[in-house]
Amino acid sequence: MTGRLVKFLALAGLMTALAGCVEVSGGASPQPAPQNTGSTNAPQLSSRAAVNMFVDVVNKMEPVAERICRSRAPGANCDYQIIVDSRAGQPPNAYQTLNKQGRPIIAFTVPLIADMRNPDELAFVMGHEAAHHIAGHLARTQESAMLGGLVGGILATVTGAGQAGVEAAQNIGASVGGRAYSKGFELEADQLGTIIAYRAGYNPERGAQYFTRIPDPGDRFLGTHPPNTQRIETVRRTLATLR
Repeated sequence: MTGRLVKFLALAGLMTALAGCVEVSGGASPQPAPQNTGSTNAPQLSSRAAVNMFVDVVNKMEPVAERICRSRAPGANCDYQIIVDSRAGQPPNAYQTLNKQGRPIIAFTVPLIADMRNPDELAFVMGHEAAHHIAGHLARTQESAMLGGLVGGILATVTGAGQAGVEAAQNIGASVGGRAYSKGFELEADQLGTIIAYRAGYNPERGAQYFTRIPDPGDRFLGTHPPNTQRIETVRRTLATLR
């Protein structure tokens, strides 16, 4: 796994980039944590410590995520490729996607790595993204968006809309369809991500305290993410069953 990671992680360049990261939490005031706030006020790691933590967490987490993927998603490509998105100007973020051959990719932006306060936070984030692939959320979101676009186009056609109106309705329908299940998908990924991180030897509850340092999306209609408190509670309930 180390060789696989080093191909995508230029350590010297990443350390330089991390050294320039000062404000990576969007300037939002931390939300009060219900319990276990040990990670919330922890100082930001040095560049070298952040790099070492990233390499260590990836090496421990990837085999566990791959094993659970093969168990829960037979037939899926479970050979995760872990990369660092070093494009300039990226916000703190991690995401899961597929390459042209269908291989699952988990990407971390440099500001996100810089904002991690401990290995548990990084392990939880990686487990969450790995879970998206295992649950097939990317394909399910695309299917929902296609269906929404189709329905929108049909309704616009029935009401006598012109070509421009039909296309606009298709775009709106696709957007709504793509968001329809996103909150549920996030909670599913939190639940399975908790299992993955726990089995790799990390504390997901401590890791989920990252939600206390980022803006809370609240419970908005057609929002893409559930409230942070709901996500933390999902982790706690899942962890209780594991313990």
